[in-house]
Amino acid sequence: MSRWPQKKLLEIAQVMMGQSPPGETYNARGEGIPFFQGKAEFGDVYPTPRKWCSEPLKIAEPGDILLSVRAPVGPTNIVHVKSCIGRGLAAIRANQGLILPSLLLYFFKAYEQSIAQLGVGSTFNAIGKDDIGNLEIPVPPLSHQEQIVGILNESDHLRRLRAETDRQTADLVPALFHEMFGDASTNPRNFRWFKIGDLTELVTSGLTPLGGAENYTTDGPYFFRSQNVQMNRIDFEDIACLPLNIHESMSRTKVREGDVLLNITGASIGRVAWVEKLEREANVNQHVCIIRPKQDVVLPPYLSVFLSTPYGQEVINQTQAGASRQGLNHEQVRSITVMVPPVSEQRVFAARVAEIRAMGAEQAASRRRLDDLFQSLLHRAFQGEL
Repeated sequence: MSRWPQKKLLEIAQVMMGQSPPGETYNARGEGIPFFQGKAEFGDVYPTPRKWCSEPLKIAEPGDILLSVRAPVGPTNIVHVKSCIGRGLAAIRANQGLILPSLLLYFFKAYEQSIAQLGVGSTFNAIGKDDIGNLEIPVPPLSHQEQIVGILNESDHLRRLRAETDRQTADLVPALFHEMFGDASTNPRNFRWFKIGDLTELVTSGLTPLGGAENYTTDGPYFFRSQNVQMNRIDFEDIACLPLNIHESMSRTKVREGDVLLNITGASIGRVAWVEKLEREANVNQHVCIIRPKQDVVLPPYLSVFLSTPYGQEVINQTQAGASRQGLNHEQVRSITVMVPPVSEQRVFAARVAEIRAMGAEQAASRRRLDDLFQSLLHRAFQGEL
């Protein structure tokens, strides 16, 4: 329990629910003021406009907190220019002299999961003005608010510096590829070209077992889906697992270390990563293609990074262009041509990539520690312990 007095949000801030303007009043041409509709436009701190509105119905002013009130409920951003807001958002404006806007923003970050729960049980995840206005917030004296915000700002700044460094590290791999092999669109070193079908032992995709997610378990062989295949990185955060008997029935699509996984349908088409190490057996669904390279000709890290380059992504897009829906079939994947340097040079590339990934792993551990520290400070701030 906080030692600070509790106040309802409506006592210390104004809450304005968004309202979508008529369709004919908004555009993608930059005419009018920015129009934000929901979480999809949020960034780390500020939203990025995709549409503009000439006749806004609800307006957020610079410095207002934008709260996502519809699927998902809880995420926040700060609006930095006068903007129109749609029904997926609420604008929250701190009352000067009662609470600092920064402290109010940190409150929403500290209790994001609790606020999200307010929307559970409705037809779709959403919260209304009463839900927001009745939120109870510990409110310390203004002089102490400034101290708390100073501590949280410093911790948050360290997190952002770490995240920016991580982004720079992620850029090292494509930069290394370009340094060693040049731009594939011009092939300055005249490397030979091969079709993927000639470089591989297997090109195939899996399937989703009858019953879909009802089959998923918390243990057992991994089941890679498109969300697990990020660019040159396998993401195990939201990994599903399969019962062993279902995994065994899908024997042709078992994943091996060294396989390259390529997303072949939907919005994530073209995302590609190689399987460096597996702690347990694994399989894939129908949205993920297994490319098993002949490693005496092409190494998995090289093939994955090649396909992730602007040239490789353009080839993938052109290969699937014209289909009724975004998607690549196995024959199209096999037809994609790849610039192939000598394996000796690929080995040097793979070794340097491994060094970069090891550095990235150390940075990720550092980022988790900073995130844990920040969450601890947020909790302590609203318990009156800072």
